[in-house]
Amino acid sequence: MNYLSKSDNAIKNIELKPSSDSPPILKEDLMIRKIFEEDTRMGCEILFSKYFSMLCSHATRLVYSREVAEDIVSEIFCHLWKEQIFSQITGSYRAYLFKAVRHRAYNYIRWEMSRQSDVEVFELEIIHPQMNSDDMMEFEELSEKINETINGLPTQCRNIFLLNRFENKKYKDIAEELNISVKAVEAQVSKALSILRKALIEESI
Repeated sequence: MNYLSKSDNAIKNIELKPSSDSPPILKEDLMIRKIFEEDTRMGCEILFSKYFSMLCSHATRLVYSREVAEDIVSEIFCHLWKEQIFSQITGSYRAYLFKAVRHRAYNYIRWEMSRQSDVEVFELEIIHPQMNSDDMMEFEELSEKINETINGLPTQCRNIFLLNRFENKKYKDIAEELNISVKAVEAQVSKALSILRKALIEESI
């Protein structure tokens, strides 16, 4: 499926006929819903081209890894298409996607804490991301702990970690930018991950 097709123009000049008992939603969502009724592939392409980049930026702030963030968002769109989730969304597409990202990030953090390799743990409830108040509170606490731990890293260690995980720069590029060896970069990233993992494990005890 080519999600990157430029399909934004397809939402123009579409006749909208929402039913009288439909929940109040944005005009844009009504337009996209109309497109889904006529062409499901184009509907997914529009959502992807419109939201992929901002969802990745949002996910990166939660998991501190651009690469992981892109995997999270890509997986959400794959499920959206394969499981026909778009047909179950009755409200805002944007709200659903951002909620799915937050829930997926929450599962990823729990997976990182436990260091389990079981894919089922990582994919828990990805299709229907509903978080109760306790889950949301736990996620907020974990996010706060991550930010606190990263902000508390030694300056060079923090900067290198963010360049690698947040900006997705390769070790070689970071080494050239900071005029240090690749091994030094590897050591600092490893140190940051070790400190972060220890902090998350302590948080879960």
